[in-house]
Amino acid sequence: MLIDTHCHLDFPAFDSDRDLVIQRAINAGISYFINIGATLESSIASCELAQSNPAVYASVGVHPHDADGFDSRAGDKLKELAKRNKVTAIGETGLDYYRNLSSQENQKQAFTRQIKLAKELNLPLVIHCRQAEKEAMQILKAAMPVQAVVHCFSGDENFLKSCLDCGFFISYTCNITYKKAQNLRDMLKLTPLDKLMLETDAPYLSPEGFRGKRNEPLQIKLLAEVASRIKGVSFGELADKTTQNAKGFFGLK
Repeated sequence: MLIDTHCHLDFPAFDSDRDLVIQRAINAGISYFINIGATLESSIASCELAQSNPAVYASVGVHPHDADGFDSRAGDKLKELAKRNKVTAIGETGLDYYRNLSSQENQKQAFTRQIKLAKELNLPLVIHCRQAEKEAMQILKAAMPVQAVVHCFSGDENFLKSCLDCGFFISYTCNITYKKAQNLRDMLKLTPLDKLMLETDAPYLSPEGFRGKRNEPLQIKLLAEVASRIKGVSFGELADKTTQNAKGFFGLK
């Protein structure tokens, strides 16, 4: 059993064959999918997909790219969505100083408001952090205690240690298979099994050998095989542990 803890099955890339994509993954041993909201619109779609498919659960949030539009009205709508059935987390939210598609000040405000909402509703956070590790950690430490997973981890060893010291989970994607991603493989090796999760971020970040093609939750199996070799454990042990971690974090049964 495996769980894709971060995918975007509501995105247009899956409009033509969404049900087939989900069934292919189920047939390969993927039991649950956490569909992640990135905007209010995609959060609504994520909730709808969770209601229509027993294997899908939703996270609702506003990505830092869209933080400029995160006003009080959007915050109220997000709170309403977060109370719906099968919503398991708030996010993805955080800071992205790589692309800076929203102002850094608005990113910080949106991040802080979503952390507050997660704590109010006792939901964990799905965190996006790219080239903003210092600022993200300052905000998170000020809000502790916080339950969080840092998705698509891309930081260095110091950031990894800070996240682990806070009790956060660390999630890796299929980009650990890239030839030039030795730094990510090193970070995965340093991540304890009891804090490790796996994700595809589908339709993005297809594994080596599939780059340029749409990613699918099916590829979690390949990711787990690579991760088990990096960690020096059996595929079964890695699959069992990451599944337990995800079930506990997202409250799955």
